[in-house]
This record gives sequence, structure tokens and C-alpha cells, in this order.
Amino acid sequence: MKIIVLQDHLRSGGTERHSILLAREFAQLGHEAELVTFRPGGKLAPTVTGRHRALQPFDTGIDWLAPGLSASVFRSEPDIVLCMGKTTNCFAGRIQRRAIRRHASTRVVATLRAGGVLPGFYYSSVRQAAHLVTNSREARDILVKNHGLDRSRISVIYNSLVFPEAAPTRDLELRARLGAGPKTKVLVSVGMFRPEKNQRALIELAAGFPESWDWQMWMAGEGPQKAACERLASRLGVSGKVIFLGYQPDPAPFYRAADIAVHASREEALSNFLIEAQAHGLPAVAYRALGIEECFVAGETGWMVEQGDASGFKKALAGLMGEPSEETARRADQARHFARTSFDPARQVAAYLSLFEALLGGQNPGSQP
Repeated sequence: MKIIVLQDHLRSGGTERHSILLAREFAQLGHEAELVTFRPGGKLAPTVTGRHRALQPFDTGIDWLAPGLSASVFRSEPDIVLCMGKTTNCFAGRIQRRAIRRHASTRVVATLRAGGVLPGFYYSSVRQAAHLVTNSREARDILVKNHGLDRSRISVIYNSLVFPEAAPTRDLELRARLGAGPKTKVLVSVGMFRPEKNQRALIELAAGFPESWDWQMWMAGEGPQKAACERLASRLGVSGKVIFLGYQPDPAPFYRAADIAVHASREEALSNFLIEAQAHGLPAVAYRALGIEECFVAGETGWMVEQGDASGFKKALAGLMGEPSEETARRADQARHFARTSFDPARQVAAYLSLFEALLGGQNPGSQP
């Protein structure tokens, strides 16, 4: 198959990582795959190993600007155009309409990989695509219930595990370098510092931890809210224990050195961070958001707490901090197994390819239960 993976810009988020992963894996399996972005460059651009071209001749800084999109897409006569991210999905309907007018066999597959408020044009656009993929069952059900989308034209394909565990050994050297002692419980959070990711809630929680707790919180990522979070940590008197790591192209070493994953995002579709952390043996505590319940085995590898329930969050953390080492080891094994099997890249890539083949064969792949 000729496959175009369409993405607006290669910033450092999970959707962008998956765009690169899918294009690479499709190509390695013998398909003619190409990653097409609206803007050139981006944090993740150096990680692209296959075919990649940008529509903008230079980076204008405008995510929505896609000069010559239709001409560029149809010049290569693709079988499939896979739209990734909010911006490109607003063009999905237009591309599919152009394909129909040109009597081309191209099938456009739209995706929903984010929570929160989407542009109004997104919904009218994805309705016109050949099919829609969500990365959680909850997201699919909301599209059907609240937006009237046809359930039979939506498939659920989970995110792939981008950072699989390389070694199960705990990184004691990294812990020591960051000031964590042998008994210190290290909480870790990885994500872009944007308002919806809500890292400030984690800092406020930390400021209320009991004095008897021996803890650190490592926060990896960059973004517009990072400076405000650093000021908040200083104002609340926890700047010595909340460590800001900056952007980490590969957070795996920090997962291996930490003890518990914590997540406060208000807007998700399925959290890549929680999946990656469990693949490294970390249990997780997270506030409720779209798809969060599908990220772990509830009460075993993860705990979901209602948004704003600080006492419930601390109670879940206290249980994990105080459990015997044998129970911690058992839970870590279970988390690794769950993440590796449920979000195995080969399994998810195969699901996409099966979907594409069905669409090109004139079949309606239907919706998983």
C-alpha cells in the first residue's frame, strides 16, 4: 500500500511520536509510507528515519498553513491518508471529497487522539472521512453519544508503546545524582507543560504531603506553563523536592529510577505517559480524564481519582508508599505485562494495516465492542 501519515508539526507530544512510529513501521513492513507535515522542523524532526517532506518551504510558525496540500497528496496517488492530530483532521473531509471528485481510490482515515474541546470544524470533517480511529473506547462512545457519529464507522486502536522497557534494573546512580536516597519514594510526571496537563495540581498536592514522607517529584517536559510551575513550587516551599528535568527525548532512564507515576491532566484520550511508566514497572495514580481507566488495571497497576479529590489522590499514594517490597515487585511485574501486551507496537500497527486493507477492499471494518 501507498500510505501518507499526515501531521501538522513534529513537536514533542505523544501524537507526533506515534506519527513517526507508524510511518516507520509501515515502511519496514514493505509499504510505501511517507510522513508529510505542514511545518518543517520541530523537536522530533531529528528522530525521523524514513521518507518525510514538509509543505511549508520554511517554518512560518502557523500550524494550520498547508500550502498545496491536495496537490501534494494526490501527486503520489496514495491508497491511504492517515490524519494525525487535531489540525490535520480538520482537513480530512476536504481530502476525501477531493479524492471522490478525482475518482481516486484514496481512503482518508481520521483519528481522535486528544481530549478537551475540539474545533467545531473537526466533527464535520471527520464525518466525511472513510473511517475514524479513536485510541480509547471511552472517546469512541462520547463521539457516538454526544456528536452523533456512526459507531460502525469508528474503530478503537490503542496507542503503541513508544518507550519499551530496556532493562528492569533500578537506576540507583541517577537517583543518587538527583538527591534521592535508597528509601526515598520518587514520583514521576512526564508531559508538555500546557494548562490542560495540570502539573500545578501535582505541585499543590506535594505541598500537602505529610512531613513523615520521604519523597521527591520529578517533572519532565517543557512548555508555556513550566516557568509558572517552577514559581509555584518555590512559593509553596517544595522547590527542593520538586525537580524540573526539562525536555527529555527519552524519559526511560527516569522511569527506571522512579517509584510511582503521577498524572493530573484534565484533557486526554489515552495517556502515553501512564502506559510508558507501567512498561517500566511503575504503578500509577491519576485524576480522571478521557481514557484514563483504559490505561491500567484498576486497583492493581493504577488508581483513578476524581478531578480535584486531593485527599483521594494522597490516600492512593500512601497505600503504594507503605506497601511491602514483595507487593511492590509483584505489582511492577503486573504493570509491565499489562503495558507490553495491551499496547504492543506490532499489535497496533497490524490493526491499522488490517483496517486499511478492509477499507480498500470496500468493507466496513465496524466497531469493536
